[in-house]
Amino acid sequence: MEKIFTCWPKGIFKNLTYPEIPIFEILRSSARRWPTRNALIFGGMEITFLELDQLSDRFAAALADLGVRKGDRVAIHLPNCPQFAIAYYGLLKCGAVFVPLSPLLSERELKMQMNDAGTETFIGLNLLYAAPRKIMPETPVKRIILTDMTDCYPPLSAPVKPLPRFPHPEGALDFTALLARYPAQAPECTIDPKTDLAHIAYTGGTTGTAKGVMITHYKGVVSCCQMNQWFMGGDVTYESGILGLRRMEGDRDEDHAFAVGMETSLVVAPWFHVMGIYGYLNQPFMKGSTLVVFPRFDLEEFMNAIPKYRPAVFGGAPQLFVPMVAHPLFQETDLSMIKLVVSGAAPISPALLSKLRARIPAIICEAYGLTEATSVATISPPTRDGLRLGSVGLPVQDTEIRIVDPENDQIELPAGEIGEICLRGPQIMAGYWKRPDETAEVIKDGWLLTGDIGRVDEDGYLFIVDRKKDMLLCKGHNVYPRDLEEVLNNHPDVMQSAVVGKKDDRYGEAPVAFVQLRPEAKATEAELLAYANENMAMYKKIRRLVVLDQLPANAAGKILRRELREQVQAADFVV
Repeated sequence: MEKIFTCWPKGIFKNLTYPEIPIFEILRSSARRWPTRNALIFGGMEITFLELDQLSDRFAAALADLGVRKGDRVAIHLPNCPQFAIAYYGLLKCGAVFVPLSPLLSERELKMQMNDAGTETFIGLNLLYAAPRKIMPETPVKRIILTDMTDCYPPLSAPVKPLPRFPHPEGALDFTALLARYPAQAPECTIDPKTDLAHIAYTGGTTGTAKGVMITHYKGVVSCCQMNQWFMGGDVTYESGILGLRRMEGDRDEDHAFAVGMETSLVVAPWFHVMGIYGYLNQPFMKGSTLVVFPRFDLEEFMNAIPKYRPAVFGGAPQLFVPMVAHPLFQETDLSMIKLVVSGAAPISPALLSKLRARIPAIICEAYGLTEATSVATISPPTRDGLRLGSVGLPVQDTEIRIVDPENDQIELPAGEIGEICLRGPQIMAGYWKRPDETAEVIKDGWLLTGDIGRVDEDGYLFIVDRKKDMLLCKGHNVYPRDLEEVLNNHPDVMQSAVVGKKDDRYGEAPVAFVQLRPEAKATEAELLAYANENMAMYKKIRRLVVLDQLPANAAGKILRRELREQVQAADFVV
């Protein structure tokens, strides 16, 4: 592991001192340190750190009065908006566990996740409530709290923001009314950061089956500290309720990319995703950044926000950058104030990376992480020259990497050889919710077997080569072929199916399905495509479906996915 430190960034401790505090203390610290500084800007609405802290206290008091207790699971089914942040910190303050639900999930997926987590409280947007409403009777949910986007805008601006207000269904509680009803006094709740859960985030994990990843408060704070100090240097301090930093001798603030309590970030990465909740909410709050938040990615709105707010940071999945570099505004906009651009959640092509570097003089980093590692495991060094094309950087502080034989994880491979990536560090998950056997399959002697295939060079840079699992990365989201195939195979005309990814600049990997019909079946490709896509999340939708007389298989009947992958890459159709 010493070879990793040959390119270690200056001023960054290899080992950090992590405070044993609940995640919501990140917000409390910033409210004490920068009470009047804006924490959030959303559609013109401004909320300071102190105001956000007080609003989340009010929401915590409301949840406690409604019967939410320590350890209860609370689901948030919202796009990025102030209500999301208020609800998130509020539920943590009353000791509840955050269960993020993507608004892109299908009814089937929503029901599965809420039932598996035992979710008793649901927080959502009335505009998006149609699908959840259908399956609520089949879940353990007892309390439904809904909000409206119009709550974010004052009546005076209604003529220029003509958003309709949607009525709440009978029995649902009004989010804004709860905030007005309760005082800014969170309930007393003793939290053990190292053992008490903060998040249960659903992922297909390394086996492709949806599972809840358990993250304690401590692990969440660790991940935020790792990312924060990577770009600011120094070690972490926590005194009198305030997070700060201690620098090594000779290290200065100006030697690093960011200044404390002075930066602004543009945020489009969704907070229901681990990259969003840690990298684009908790971590920037730790250093006092103002977040300009977008509920969805609108390219022109995003580009126009750059000269307006003069942000230091933005980032997301590579699919954020594909339309950006092709848009005329990318060439016209002054980007000189940008200090950092981070790409994560999926591999970025060298061509796209080169276009970004040619136009943006900032530090551009590529990161690698997964839900089971809370968020980030490796990232490029925070300098303009620290990026190596094709690499996802060095392991962050206190994080180790091993490359092992994919067929025998007891055999460690030397630098340069390709194998399965294993990770060890304080941010690795506590395990899968209610699945000890599956946890034991992927965490061995403290090492997480990621299922990703890669190599480490002599300087410790990690290169992702392939994936042991069949998972696709579509627009930065994990898409599991087995999940899509199960939907297709439920159709009465389908005998078997296989889903593979076709590389595409817009999607990353676009799901393409190959289907073998039952004898004498009459279903058309268009019918099967419509059937499948009605039963899955938007980001999982199959982009192309092909019916074959026979799926390629080996002598044992196992479908030859590699042959299908080669076929779909060679095909000239557009997805």
